Amino acid sequence: MTQLALVIDLNVCVGCHACVTSCKEWNTSGGAGPLVDKNAYDEDPSGTFFNRVQTFEVGEFPSTETVHFPKSCLHCEDPPCVPVCPTGASYKRPEDGIVLVDYDKCIGCKYCSWACPYGVREIDESRKEMTKCTLCVDRIYNPTLDEADRLPACVKACPTNARLYGDIHDPDSVVSVAIREAGGYQLMPEWGTKPANHYLPRRKTRITIRDEELERSDNPLKIDSKLPRPGRDEPSLDDVTSW
Repeated sequence: MTQLALVIDLNVCVGCHACVTSCKEWNTSGGAGPLVDKNAYDEDPSGTFFNRVQTFEVGEFPSTETVHFPKSCLHCEDPPCVPVCPTGASYKRPEDGIVLVDYDKCIGCKYCSWACPYGVREIDESRKEMTKCTLCVDRIYNPTLDEADRLPACVKACPTNARLYGDIHDPDSVVSVAIREAGGYQLMPEWGTKPANHYLPRRKTRITIRDEELERSDNPLKIDSKLPRPGRDEPSLDDVTSW
């Protein structure tokens, strides 16, 4: 059986949020939209997103690293969000393994979001319907698009090619090769959900930082402080220059 999925390379993700914005742009105007935005320009903005990037630091100063961790629906092979849905709105397509929500059946009870151990389902507060990543199902099968554009919006937008897309059940697909050769792993496999999306681990690079490197030797503030200062009674630049 075909199982379409994403493989995300954490070693090259720079946290630019291009995947987030492209996903929002495509889906808010597509079959899954519109996606609500509330207080978009206020101090406490909120809204519905299919894809988010979590950024955090690991290690101890001065040997710290910044990790950017994109997360969306993992399209599990045994999705716990499907059997708990009382109306059958959450379902998994047998032809490609994509997990979707039938908005005509969804009553916004949030049972599926409680069942999902990854926290990737979001209620649209305007529509009162549960939303999630569709793997751009209305894009990857769209015959009006060029073949090169029939990719999830996030994959198409990623400037570092950190996001790969394909069939993980095909041993020769780009995602299967990446998982096999780069040690791809599933998120929280202990839950038994068999997430289809995989992550490629960060390759550790040893960084040696010396004490003298913790402060710039060419600190401009220290250099400027050694320059001669004009006297208080000397004319200023405005006094001697005609703009």
